[in-house]
Amino acid sequence: MKVFDIESLNNRLPEIKADFQSKKPFRYVAIDNFLPEEIANEIHDNYPSVVFGEWDGTTYLDQKNKFQKSKFESGSFMQNVFDELNGEVFCNWLDRLAEFEEPLMGDPDLFGGGLHQSINGAFLNVHVDYNIHPKTKYHRRLNAIIYLNKNWKDEYQGHNELWDFTEGKKVMLDRVSPIFNRCVIFETNEISFHGHPTPLNTPQGVTRKSLATYYYTKDRPEHEKVSDHNTIYKNTEGTTGQLKRLISGGKAFFERIFKK
Repeated sequence: MKVFDIESLNNRLPEIKADFQSKKPFRYVAIDNFLPEEIANEIHDNYPSVVFGEWDGTTYLDQKNKFQKSKFESGSFMQNVFDELNGEVFCNWLDRLAEFEEPLMGDPDLFGGGLHQSINGAFLNVHVDYNIHPKTKYHRRLNAIIYLNKNWKDEYQGHNELWDFTEGKKVMLDRVSPIFNRCVIFETNEISFHGHPTPLNTPQGVTRKSLATYYYTKDRPEHEKVSDHNTIYKNTEGTTGQLKRLISGGKAFFERIFKK
């Protein structure tokens, strides 16, 4: 199975690249109709429902009602999808888009990535990502997130907010709706703040679905290097954000008590 129409992506690359390269202070682009329609529909139709025990739905202070699944049976449909997302053809296309100083590599372990699914009330506060892969020690450089939400309405929230905190600023650069077959690609560094801090407001049976893959290089420019760190969060909502973290922290506490 071929996930990508690489000829189509190559034809669209000049326009996509111009958009990506124009963004400051960090580069990003939202690409609609990213996958062939029949492939996007097939992934959507094979997307598993949230079943406790099969997904990791751990609550944290800055994350609630978000579920992750990164392990799939060898040869399964979803494993094949992620194999292509991490494969040479797509990595080469990303190299041409981002023009980093060395080639990008996918992550077959899908650390932090894979399928992400969020239910009503979910949020993920604005943050920058961990910078070093815990196993390979490679540098995280690029995220690609493909949304799989048909008939998504603005009132459901779940927008991916991109923020600029450089030079004392606090400015939302963009607010990207997670509509079906839209892919957001953005570089990951110490200023690439992003997240969906507003809690989801979805009706019964509607979840926010995405595929997330992260890309690495063996090294990165000296001026971008800092010590290894985990995810670093920012409160963009003032008192509302503080209250939300307090409630989420309580939920996390009770989860851990009752799991013992």
